[in-house]
Amino acid sequence: MMLVLVLSVILAISLDLVLGDPKNRYHPTVWIGTLIGKFAPLVRSNNSASEKLGGLVLVVSIVTLVAVLTFYIGQVFAYLASLDLNELPKILVLAGSVFAIGLLLKTTIAVKGMQRHASQIMDSLSRNDLDQARAKLSMIVKRNTKNLDKQHIISATLESISENTVDGITGPLFYFAFFGLVGAFVYRTVNTVDSMIGYKTDLFRNLGWFGANCDKVLNFVPSRLTSLIMILASIIVGSNWKHSLEVMKRDGPKTESPNAGYPMATMAGALGVKFEKLDHYVLGDGSTEFTEKHFKTAISIMKVTTILFALLFTIPMAVILSYLGWWSLV
Repeated sequence: MMLVLVLSVILAISLDLVLGDPKNRYHPTVWIGTLIGKFAPLVRSNNSASEKLGGLVLVVSIVTLVAVLTFYIGQVFAYLASLDLNELPKILVLAGSVFAIGLLLKTTIAVKGMQRHASQIMDSLSRNDLDQARAKLSMIVKRNTKNLDKQHIISATLESISENTVDGITGPLFYFAFFGLVGAFVYRTVNTVDSMIGYKTDLFRNLGWFGANCDKVLNFVPSRLTSLIMILASIIVGSNWKHSLEVMKRDGPKTESPNAGYPMATMAGALGVKFEKLDHYVLGDGSTEFTEKHFKTAISIMKVTTILFALLFTIPMAVILSYLGWWSLV
């Protein structure tokens, strides 16, 4: 089982870096989002307490469904890996298990998907099509993008790359290390709930409160661990790692979210720039003039952070827990 886990992580990251996301109709996270979209109107209420309870029921119900399905899928692979077979059948079974687990884990992470979407924003800006850039940006951020100028659009894009390094990459890898596919998919489910209805607006203030707070709890450790590994990544790509560390410690706690500020401040320090969300926060103390080089460096840091996180945390932790017998329980 230990070998299956290690190879599955390597395969998942490799598939994502090379191929990116599958089409929506084949993507489990999209299915989860569709389920949330259908469930949410059913638990809405004019009473705030009832709506909060509905939000709790929504999260618990969908998370339970996802957890049960992925648990039994994982148990099937664990059973197959434990069979006492001859050499060739054993190799074929293990290879099949690695491919299936790796493919499923891949659907919880989105390195190339983030790069592709961010590149589309930058391409729109290169054509001076601010309206299209704002529209594409609105698909990956919660802020109002309607009146953002070019520099604030780029800032928001780089901030999203930073935050998504946790939400869409290292978060799932963190929980996979402890709980396998169940951990990765439960994390992505909660994160999807937060991204869809975890807004502090009149429409979702009550319905999304439980999902938003679950997301805060789940991201507390991954966001900080990712920031530290992001500093190591900045060394490899030739960025200012010392400044990155300084800015992370100083500005990480400045955002309203207790978690999002850490990877964003770390990235701002590494790039030597200043991230600004109007009327909310300023992270970093460098230039507010962004270039194509800043964007390319941010993408490189995201990719290197992904690889380092898997090598330095996910794989070692999974190996240790497998050796201790934990994986026989999950």
